[in-house]
Amino acid sequence: MQRALAVTVIAAVVCAVLSCWLVLIGWSLMGDAVSHAVLPGVVLAYIAGVPFAVGAVLFGFLAVGLIGAVRDTSRVKEDAAIGIVFTTLFALGLVLISVTPSQSDLTHIIFGNLLGLSHEDLVQVLVLGTITLVILILKHRDFTLFAFDPTHAHAIGLNPRLLGAFLLGLLALTSVVALQAVGVVLVVAMLIIPGATAYLLTDRFGRMLVLAPTISAACAVVGLYASYYLDAASGGMVVLVQGAAFTLVYLFSPRHGLVATRLAAARRRKAASAPEQLARTHTLAG
Repeated sequence: MQRALAVTVIAAVVCAVLSCWLVLIGWSLMGDAVSHAVLPGVVLAYIAGVPFAVGAVLFGFLAVGLIGAVRDTSRVKEDAAIGIVFTTLFALGLVLISVTPSQSDLTHIIFGNLLGLSHEDLVQVLVLGTITLVILILKHRDFTLFAFDPTHAHAIGLNPRLLGAFLLGLLALTSVVALQAVGVVLVVAMLIIPGATAYLLTDRFGRMLVLAPTISAACAVVGLYASYYLDAASGGMVVLVQGAAFTLVYLFSPRHGLVATRLAAARRRKAASAPEQLARTHTLAG
């Protein structure tokens, strides 16, 4: 349980920090594609006896390259290219799992296995998570400028294409960290929900980078303990709590929540109609 808690919190924090840029750039669907496309790379890395991160990064970049190739050399649009590539690679991963002889059940890569993590898994998650988080912190100004204004980034000497590739590489590494906790299927939720939740709470990106991992880590702890006492799937419960947190923020965020925006719209309509009602009253009185 202690290892599960440590891995869940690490994965939640790393995914949440990266999710801020994914949400800001509009790469939610790309995050879905890369997180699923790494599956065959992870399985092949297992077969070759090399770290999961090696196969994940290779197949993450392969997926991005294939998406670009299909988009640029055919009439197929980007969203369709993403769907074709990531589902095909994900299916390849499922096939490889089904035909790979293993002493352990490789389906934990798909659905996660928090309560079955070893000390080696914890060390791998800690190392990869630390590397990813340190790079994101050190390069956060460049990534933020790339997200807001790629043209200005290029004008001051940065390479937007290289920064984008760098982010996609970190996305592949983060997927390896998160799949240990929730599996490939639910990785995309941890990569999108925290950033989207924080985005509804603040207009400042700096605060967003603090709010997203804080909310995500809290949801990870609550979800893990809830799964323990309810005897439910740990990864699924963690993501479910994150979804519940997003729903509350979506409804009740002070500035951007559905309730607040509806009340503000009602006040504006009332203020706009007040002069007309006053003028009508004077007309009737006259």
